[in-house]
Amino acid sequence: MKKLVSLLTAFVMLVVIVVPTMSVNADAIVFDSDVEVYSEAVYMISLDNGSVVYSKNSDVQRVPASLTKIMTCLIVLETYNGNKEALMGKKASGGSAAFNELDGTGCSNADIRRGEELSYYDLLCALMIPSACEAANILAIDMCGSIDAFVEKMNEKAAELGMKNTHYSNAHGLFAKNNYTTCEDIAILCKYLLSKYELFMEICNQPSYDLPATPEHPEGTHIVSSNKLIVEGSDYYYRFASGIKTGFLDEAGRCLVSTATRNGYTYLTVTMGAPGYDESGVSTMYNCIDHKNLYTWAFDTLEYTTLLDNATEMGEVTVEYGKNTNHVTVRPAASYSQLWPNNVDISQVKKKITLDQSAVAPVVAGQKLGTVELTYAGQTISTIDLVATSSVERDEIKSDVKVSTTFKDSSHFKLAIIAAVGAVLLYVLIFAAVMFARKNRRRARYEKNNKYDDDEYEDDEPYDNGDYEDDYDDDDYDG
Repeated sequence: MKKLVSLLTAFVMLVVIVVPTMSVNADAIVFDSDVEVYSEAVYMISLDNGSVVYSKNSDVQRVPASLTKIMTCLIVLETYNGNKEALMGKKASGGSAAFNELDGTGCSNADIRRGEELSYYDLLCALMIPSACEAANILAIDMCGSIDAFVEKMNEKAAELGMKNTHYSNAHGLFAKNNYTTCEDIAILCKYLLSKYELFMEICNQPSYDLPATPEHPEGTHIVSSNKLIVEGSDYYYRFASGIKTGFLDEAGRCLVSTATRNGYTYLTVTMGAPGYDESGVSTMYNCIDHKNLYTWAFDTLEYTTLLDNATEMGEVTVEYGKNTNHVTVRPAASYSQLWPNNVDISQVKKKITLDQSAVAPVVAGQKLGTVELTYAGQTISTIDLVATSSVERDEIKSDVKVSTTFKDSSHFKLAIIAAVGAVLLYVLIFAAVMFARKNRRRARYEKNNKYDDDEYEDDEPYDNGDYEDDYDDDDYDG
């Protein structure tokens, strides 16, 4: 098969924070490398801090093959709380329900026979070391009564862990339509197992193991890991690697999950979809090649590097009404360090500082007054808060003087004048309206009280001047 070669895209994120992480926002950045990667999907993270070192199609759903067995292992360990003695004391054997579907498939196995009784611990070793499919079915049926009931637990656990792009259809990983996951989800699963159960790595990091003698195998059974990274003497052996699990189906390609530790650095790598054979048709562990190349690159190239020191002053912000000062200096809320290629000069990291225009006293040390954005090659690395290096008390005299001298020019003062004038005008209008109404009422009452009919004041007979004179006697007035 033609070799798949791509440029390595390293996504380096937040590594070290010495104050609360809420003050730092990290984004992914991209570096180029000439490392050859054959797998179609890859996800590599630092187990020291969770930062992503490499990502390629890491959130694309793919057939997991025997990586499925990692969840099978978790369900068993969870049930027994990772107690090795309890697992060694619990025995189980499988009947036709565990074996029938596997007959004739050529699937990986540990040569466990029908009715052969082994401890749960031995079955887990068979499950994780040579990737025995019959061990998966025996455990599933013995624990839950049926494979379907066990698979239901697998899916419940996946949902609980936040594996949003994962669904299981069986316990062993042979091809099934609705059996899928992603590199990122497998990383979530492995991080959980590594952090909670030491027994997990003890089991899956064994290059070989001897199953105990049984009536079916009087001399026991020697099993060897399918993960050639940890098998000394293998062409793919990598002495810094540990665990975890292989997988291989035509539909899935070669898959592998492993960890590696060197010089205080530890990485977890998940790859899916590597070719199974070279161009001549020879079986080739391209998954192991990818892991070795990625680890070599990371260990040789990436170093924890401080890109920003929180002791560095990065500007001043004006402080209004400050006592004995009118400004305060700012510094990063956190030092910022991350995995950084040693062949990339950190002077290429640009710092974009954004400060508040001013602050009003009192100012408290540590108060956010701006941000600094770190960028590389046009990509944002991180945005970090800038905070006050010291506290500034409020000067009340300054405040009062400022208020008194500036109030007349303020919009509040202008609004107050407009409101006052408006109130006076409104009062005048209301007063005039009231007086006008009162005058009208008085006039109406007056007219009502003094109203008369002109006919009442007319004489019954017209005025007769002669009659008046006849009645008048001059003698009546003689002296």
